[in-house]
Amino acid sequence: MYIDVVPNRNSPPAILLRESYRENGKVRKRTICNLSHWPPEKVERLRQLLTGKNLVPAESLFSIERSWPCGHVRAVLGTMRRLQLDRLIASRPSRMRSIVLALIAERILHPGSKLATTRTWHDSTLAEELGVGDVKVEEVYDALDWLGKRQRRIEKKLAARHLSEGGIALYDLSSSSYFGQHCSLARRGYNRDKRKDLPCIGYGLLTNGEGEPVSISVYPGNVGDPTTVSDQVEKLCGRFGLGKVLLVGDRGMLTESQISALKKHPGIGWISALRSSSIRSLVEGEAIQMSLFDEKNLAEISSPDYPGERLIACFNPLLAEDRRRTRNELLDATERDLEKIARTIARRKRKLLKKDEIGVKVGRIINRHKVAKHFRITIEDNMLTWERRHESIAREAALDGIYVIRTNEPKETLSAEDAVRNYKRLAVVERAFRCLKGIDLRVRPIWLRTEAHVRAHFFLCMLAYSVEVAMRRALAPLLCHDEELEQLRLTRDPVAPAQPSTSAKRKKATRRSNDDFPLHSFNSLLDHLATLQRHRCRIHGDSSSPAFYQETQPTPLQIRAFQLLQV
Repeated sequence: MYIDVVPNRNSPPAILLRESYRENGKVRKRTICNLSHWPPEKVERLRQLLTGKNLVPAESLFSIERSWPCGHVRAVLGTMRRLQLDRLIASRPSRMRSIVLALIAERILHPGSKLATTRTWHDSTLAEELGVGDVKVEEVYDALDWLGKRQRRIEKKLAARHLSEGGIALYDLSSSSYFGQHCSLARRGYNRDKRKDLPCIGYGLLTNGEGEPVSISVYPGNVGDPTTVSDQVEKLCGRFGLGKVLLVGDRGMLTESQISALKKHPGIGWISALRSSSIRSLVEGEAIQMSLFDEKNLAEISSPDYPGERLIACFNPLLAEDRRRTRNELLDATERDLEKIARTIARRKRKLLKKDEIGVKVGRIINRHKVAKHFRITIEDNMLTWERRHESIAREAALDGIYVIRTNEPKETLSAEDAVRNYKRLAVVERAFRCLKGIDLRVRPIWLRTEAHVRAHFFLCMLAYSVEVAMRRALAPLLCHDEELEQLRLTRDPVAPAQPSTSAKRKKATRRSNDDFPLHSFNSLLDHLATLQRHRCRIHGDSSSPAFYQETQPTPLQIRAFQLLQV
C-alpha cells in the first residue's frame, strides 16, 4: 500500500490510500480509501509508517525545557552589525561595549527602565547573544557613565558619516516630563507633554537632511529654544569641522537675534520662516499680494526690513480653507461657552451676579479656544454682552494659507522651490521626536537622578533611533510606508499638499506588499519575527544528558524580512 496524490484540475489534489497488484502480468492498483480530508501531518505519518519506519511520540524522545524568542533579536543585532555600531561605540570589544549594545537593542525590542531591562533581556536570546546574562543594574549605570564620556567622540564619527561639506543639517528642540526631584536638569518650563504639574528636561536633536541622527544635546527644562542654536553652530563648525553647512530651523528656533548671531559665521547658511506678525506687516505693506499667486503657488519677494535675505512667499488654498474652518469652529465654541454664562445670569432673580463675579466666570473660558482677541466683551452687574470683532477676524483671514520662508542662501546654490522643500524636511525631526516619545523607544518616563545618567540616557535613545531608522528603511516593502517618499520629496510641488505615490496607493488598496505578503507596522513585524524561537531540548527522562538547541522553521515572511535586512 502507498499514498497517491492525484491532481484535480483547479481543485485541491485527491490524496488516496492505494494498493498495487499484478493481474495477467500487468501492474494494477485499487483505491482503498480517500484521505483528502486528513490533515497533512497525519497523512505524512501514515506515509512513513507504510515505508517501514518505526514511529514513536516525540515527547518520548526529548522534552523542551525552555524557549526564547530569537527572530526579532537577530533582526536588530544584524542591523547593528551592518551599521558597524559596535565599532562606532568602541573599536575594541569590552564588557562595557557589550552592555551598551544590549541596552540599545533592548530599547528597540522592549523599552523600559534600566532595572527592568536587566530582567527583560533574559526573556529573549539577547542576553546570551551579547554575553550580558550576569550583568547587574549597578553595571548598567557604570555603562551609562562610560557611554556618556564617549559621546563627543561617537558624535564626531556620526557627523563624518552623515554630514558633508555644504550639506544640510536639521535641528529642533523638544522636552519631556521628569518624574523625580533630584536631577538638576529638571526645571519648570515649556513642557511639550502638556504636564503643567511636572518639571521637564529639554533636548535638541541634530540630523542630516535625510533624518539620520547625528547629535543630541540635553538642556534644563526652562531653556528657550533660540538659546540652544549657538551650541549647534559651535558643534558644526568646531567639533565637526565643517566649513560650510546649511542649518534648517523653525521660526521659533531661528529668531532675529539668532540669525544676527549666525551672520558672524559666513560658512553657516540657514533656512527659517517668518512669524505671523511679520507676515502681516508684509501683507499690509503690500509686499505680499494675492495676485502674486495667480500663476504659481510661490513667489520670491524682497523687503527692506530683511536686507541680504531671500523671502519666498507661499500660498496653499487647502491650508487657507482649513484655517478658515477651524477659526469659525473655535469662534462658535467660544460663543457657546459665553451663552452658558449668559443663561446663568438670566436665571438669577434674587441674588444678582456682580460685575467681578461675571468677569471671573468669563476669564475661565474666554481663552480656552485661543480666539479671545476676536471678541469685544462688555461686563456689567448682572449683564454680559459680546460681539465679534469682524475687523480682527478679517485681518487674520487675510493671512490664511500664506507662509513665508526666509534664507540667506543665494539663488545660484538654492532655488526657491528647494528652499521650501528643505524647510519642510523638519518634519523628519518631528518624526524622530514622535518615535522617541511614543511606543517605539519611550525616552520617557525619565527616572534617572544624576545629570550624567540623564544625558547618557538620551544619547542611548538616539543611537537606538538610528538603528530603527535603518530597519524601517530596509523593511519598507513589508511596511505600510511609501517607498518612494524620499525621492518624491526632491521633485514634488513644495507647496501643494503631498500626494502618495502609485505604489503607496496600491499598498493602501490591497494591504499587501509587492511580494504578496500582508503589510505590517514596524512593531507588528517585530512581533512576528519574535515568533521565531530557540528551544533548549534534552533527552526525555535523562537529566544528565547534554542539552541541545533547536530553532523553529522561519516563515516565508520572516525569510523575506531577513533578506531585506541583509541578516
